[in-house]
Amino acid sequence: MTDTPIQQEINHAIVEFYERLSSWEQSVVRDQGVSLAQVHAVEILGAHGSLRMKSLAEKLGVTTGTLTVLVDRLVKNGLVVRQPAEDDRRAIEVLLTAKGQQMFEEHDKLHLQLTKEMLAVLTDTECQQFLTFLTKINRAI
Repeated sequence: MTDTPIQQEINHAIVEFYERLSSWEQSVVRDQGVSLAQVHAVEILGAHGSLRMKSLAEKLGVTTGTLTVLVDRLVKNGLVVRQPAEDDRRAIEVLLTAKGQQMFEEHDKLHLQLTKEMLAVLTDTECQQFLTFLTKINRAI
């Protein structure tokens, strides 16, 4: 099956957007003493609250082994704590500390500012369409 010209254009636009967003993210975390993967874990925990290790690994798209190393570093930096799950003491939940919550809130503000800058070129109708498209795509992948 041959790719259509529109599929190729969308592919290039997505790659360009991803590269720009990744570059922005790298510049934001560069001087914070944490990796981008660690910030992503903080973002997920800030948005969802405490999560079991398995759920957090799934949301990050990493193995539980990789997550264990990442969480160890977050614990060492005082950003998260581990605790037994209330309904299953064998399961471990990860949650943000006050320092981790502060990092989440600061990073979330930066994301919101970037979002405002990106959406400034769109009309209200286009913003709603954009949200609809992103939601639909996120559910599909």
